[in-house]
Amino acid sequence: MFVKVCGLGTVADIDVSVEAGADALGLVISGTSVRGLDRERVATLAAHVPPGVLSVLVVNDTPATEAARIAGELGFGALQLHGAAYGEEDFAAAAGIFPRLWRATSLSERPDTRVGAYGEEVLLLDSPRAGSGESWDLSLLETARPEGTWLLAGGLHPQNVGEAIGRARPWGVDVSSGVESSPGVKDHDRIRTFIAAAKQAAPLDA
Repeated sequence: MFVKVCGLGTVADIDVSVEAGADALGLVISGTSVRGLDRERVATLAAHVPPGVLSVLVVNDTPATEAARIAGELGFGALQLHGAAYGEEDFAAAAGIFPRLWRATSLSERPDTRVGAYGEEVLLLDSPRAGSGESWDLSLLETARPEGTWLLAGGLHPQNVGEAIGRARPWGVDVSSGVESSPGVKDHDRIRTFIAAAKQAAPLDA
């Protein structure tokens, strides 16, 4: 099971996540998120991500081409364009600068759930309010389940991730608020417990 821990804010967050077995780490640039980092901080943290672990730049209100330039300049492994504000044209423009794109959306937006529909490598399905920690109705996947490399996100935490994986059968999972002690502050024990629970759950079903 592929596990991404998102919204990290310190070097210690990165170290703990890597030691616990995270496959990818998300760093956020956003003017609206409590987990948003400034450019200098993102650069420092991105440089600390070790080889073998995928660094993902996550944006929700940065123009796609600007985000692509930042991802390339800072050496990120992937760029996650999060939300309905990014359309197919944004992905096409970003891909001309930085080709490794992830698309994050919610089923409430009635998105195209085909992985790669916008040229992305990975699709992430989140709750309607990203980063809120709110769960969403997984039964909606019965008629809109993606195939291939897609991540389940939204309302996941150490106690429910195993069940959620069993129901949704994703390729991977993404967590942020579910491993925090307060908004934007990661709880290292919860990170360890979450990753262990996810890794012990259902195998990859891509």
